[in-house]
Formats: sequence, C-alpha cells, structure tokens
Amino acid sequence: MKRIEIEKLDRNLISLIHNDWAVLTVPDEGKVNGMTVNWVQMGWLWNKAVVTVYVRPQRHTYPLIERENCFSLAFFDNDQREKLAYLGKASGKDVDKLAHVGYTTTLLDGAPCIDQARLVLVLKKLATMEISDAEFIDKTVENASYPNRDYHKAYTCEILAAYLNEA
Repeated sequence: MKRIEIEKLDRNLISLIHNDWAVLTVPDEGKVNGMTVNWVQMGWLWNKAVVTVYVRPQRHTYPLIERENCFSLAFFDNDQREKLAYLGKASGKDVDKLAHVGYTTTLLDGAPCIDQARLVLVLKKLATMEISDAEFIDKTVENASYPNRDYHKAYTCEILAAYLNEA
C-alpha cells in the first residue's frame, strides 16, 4: 500500500461510500474484527479531515470501537460485494470473519488494515454522539431507519493517514 494525501484522492466520496461499501476494522483480542458499514460521512470538521461512522450497540464491533482509539476504514472494488455482505451479517464473536473471507491484515500507523482493500483510511476517534429520538426533526427518517428504536452511536474520527493499494 502506498501512503497518499487524502486531499489528492480522486474518487467521488458519495460513490465511494454508497457504491463501493466500507469495512470498519478494529483490534479484537489478538485478532482483527471487520464489519461492513454503509452509513459513513466524510468531510472537514474542527480543522481536520474527518470520517463519521455509525455503529449500533448490539453489534460485536461496538465494545471494540468503544475501547479503541485507532482503527481503520477500508474501501473495496465492486467484485468484493459477496465478501462484504458476509462481513456485515456474521458476528465476529462467533468466527474470525476476515479469515473466513480470505482477507489478511497489516498494522499501519497503529491500526489494523485489510491488505486486499483498494483504499484504507487510518482513523483516530475524536468524538462520539448517541443518536436518540430527540435528534430527529424529520420523523419519517427516524421511522424508516429505526422502526425498533435501536439507534446507532456516531464516532467522528480524524483521518490520520490514507493508503491506496496499487496492486
């Protein structure tokens, strides 16, 4: 992987998030846990390049991301959809999901990163926000996204480094 400046990324961010999907990668007691995420925001906040990811408390990844300050977000080519779907459905408490789909990891800047990813962002947690009923102005969004009221927690993270896989 080649380290790049995030400002030089020549990909459409909406397409990157919505179409290419992403995997949140966090240390997990001697192994690495990966969870597919599709609710992601990228931008500029607090004079930093940031990413906000959303994780529900019932996910195995939740206590891991609560504990860790550094982790990564990996983006893949479309031919990886089947593997990414598995990473979003299976629980990391029951199986080593990354090994199951044939992914390997490398530690980059203190965070586990998936070697097979097209783009990896190394992240440092800056702030969290509990989403609740009180935050919704448009209740149709809340009702469509949270019919069971199982709200996500938002993690706003600084992008410490970006790596592009040129293989």
